[in-house]
This record gives sequence, structure tokens and C-alpha cells, in this order.
Amino acid sequence: MESHFYYITEILSFFGFEHFAHKWQHVTHSWFVMLIMLASGIFLVRGIKTLPGKKQSFLEYIITSIEGFIISITGPEGKMFFPFIATVFLYILICNLLGLIPGFFSPTADTNTTLALALATFFYTHYIGIKYHGIKYVKHFLGPVPAIAPLMLPIEIIGHFARVMSLTIRLFGNIFGKEKILGILFAIAGAYLAPLPVMVLGLLVSFVQALVFMLLATVYFAGAMEEAH
Repeated sequence: MESHFYYITEILSFFGFEHFAHKWQHVTHSWFVMLIMLASGIFLVRGIKTLPGKKQSFLEYIITSIEGFIISITGPEGKMFFPFIATVFLYILICNLLGLIPGFFSPTADTNTTLALALATFFYTHYIGIKYHGIKYVKHFLGPVPAIAPLMLPIEIIGHFARVMSLTIRLFGNIFGKEKILGILFAIAGAYLAPLPVMVLGLLVSFVQALVFMLLATVYFAGAMEEAH
């Protein structure tokens, strides 16, 4: 059976949680990512002033960049789901980058994590649709002409569930592949710095995949807000 050394797993095993730590590595590393985000948030918002310093300017740059990106796609209405999109983007990005550090595992390299993110996006999409349109939201699934509604309804339903599979597999496949390639290179040529080019590529992949997930989620939310045609 394939085995890897992970610091968090070893620490939890030391305290008697060996079975849980080895079976649910994506959960323990996900908790670690959430702890990083929580601690970073507390650190970055401490001492906020009218005239921002470097720390505050960095935080404001990240927030305004994500907010501007969302508003450019959805308009001002996008501010409603900005907290969700920003949290998901930062969570995925940190998860992706975590696996580049030897001794750590990317939670997004496990389908349980990516499926949870995809389902959260799926349900929030339809929450937005119902919030904006009420019962009329069902028109999004019936097509432009009533005569073809019986045909369009199953197609639209399948299409929306396909979004879940697409979000899940795309993120998982890219990060899982990155993890495997890095693991192999570290095992056979780590002493000769062979993994470094792949780690640089891994940085790019980590950011792009977080950005793609955020972009697709934003597009889905924008589509749910639009009037049915």
C-alpha cells in the first residue's frame, strides 16, 4: 500500500488519532488550511487604520481585486455573493499551494473536497436564482418556447448536474496530477533539484485552477440572476 509522510498525520498519530489521521488526510489538511485563513484574517485586520500601512494595503488589494473581477462579470449585484466567491477562491488557492510544500497534502487533490466545493456552488447558484426570481426561476429550465419545454427540462437538469461533475473533476484532476508528479520526482531525483521546474509550474497550475473555479462559479451565479429567455 502506498504511504506518504505528512507532518499533520504524524502529529495526530502521536496523540492517538492514527486511524483518523491516515484515513482522512484531506479533512485534517483542510482544517489546517481553514486555520491558516482564520489566523491570517485575524492578523491582517488587526490595527486597521484610515491611512493603511503595508499589511492593510496588501489585504485591501486582494479584496478589491476579487471584488472588481466579480463585478466586471455580474455588475453591482455581484457584491451579494462576493464573500462566498472570495472565500472559495482563497481556500482553493491555499489548498493547491499547500501540496507544493514537502510533508503536506493538497486537500483539493481528493475528490471529497472538490465535490463538496462543487455542491456548495451548485446549491448556492439555485439559491440565488430563487432569491432573484422566486417561482419564476423555473423558466430557466424550460427554454424560450413552451412547446419544447418537455424536451428542455431534462436537458437543463442534466446540464446543471454536469456542472457539479465538471467542477469536481477539473480541479481534482489537475491538482492530483501535480501531486503525483512532484511525489515521483522527489522520490527519484529530489537531491538533484529536478522537481524545481515542476514546482514552478505547480505554482501556476495552483493559481489558474483557483481562478477557473472562481470564474465558473461567478458565471453560474450571473446566469442565475439573469431573466429567462
